[in-house]
Amino acid sequence: MAPFLTRRRAAAAVVTAALLVPLAACGKDDDNKKNDPATAKSSTGAPAAKLTVLAAASLTDVFKTAGAAYEKEHPGTKVTFSFAGSQELAAQVKQGAPADALVTADTKTMDGLKADTGAATVIAKNRLVIATGKGNPKKVGALKDLADTKLKVVLAAPEVPVGRYSKKVLDAQKITVKPVSQEPNVRAVLTKVELGEADAGLVYKTDAAGATGKVDAVEIPDAQNAVAQYPAATLKSSKNADAAAAFVQWLSSPEAQKILQDAGFQKP
Repeated sequence: MAPFLTRRRAAAAVVTAALLVPLAACGKDDDNKKNDPATAKSSTGAPAAKLTVLAAASLTDVFKTAGAAYEKEHPGTKVTFSFAGSQELAAQVKQGAPADALVTADTKTMDGLKADTGAATVIAKNRLVIATGKGNPKKVGALKDLADTKLKVVLAAPEVPVGRYSKKVLDAQKITVKPVSQEPNVRAVLTKVELGEADAGLVYKTDAAGATGKVDAVEIPDAQNAVAQYPAATLKSSKNADAAAAFVQWLSSPEAQKILQDAGFQKP
């Protein structure tokens, strides 16, 4: 009798083990799904993902700070930025560059991409200043001084947002400037001034502030200035639509707005 019972118990153990194997596999699958960045969610409920954001060159410094803050708040999410002039970013979008969101330095560029983006939201504003060499050796004091032919002035190209804003303010004051070069983005303008290759250039206030100690900034009165607007939008080609939307929405949050305003950007 004992051998028979032993055989029955052994058979039952085999059946039980066979039933437990798929259950264990299911448990592992569930654990894998939880750890998979493609299906995981952050503590805030936003889906975790690897995001690529195309952003205007003037956002380079502040977005590095904002990106780090966003990743900390959204564990499992990695945000990679690609910075360039807004016109370059627009070309990348039209060429189908793989990305999830776009932030430009003007509404005109964003409006030209309506077929490729979701609804845009302005997240910040900016203004122009005159960047000069450290200590302002040429004693530049106002926009009219840029018309001096003895002064080496550098501007952004007219197809670049900061270039358009520059042309707008100069034309409004009937000031003719013959730049020694026209650059592809605001950072290139700033670099020319920093290196002493130009005596002055028109840049965003935030860019000059980020180069304190390397350049001086001459304020332009509001009545003579232009307001730059920064719209943000998701890209329809994004493979991480929900995560991209969460990031764009976050840019208008109190935390993101504080980071932007601490860097010198104005409220939307």
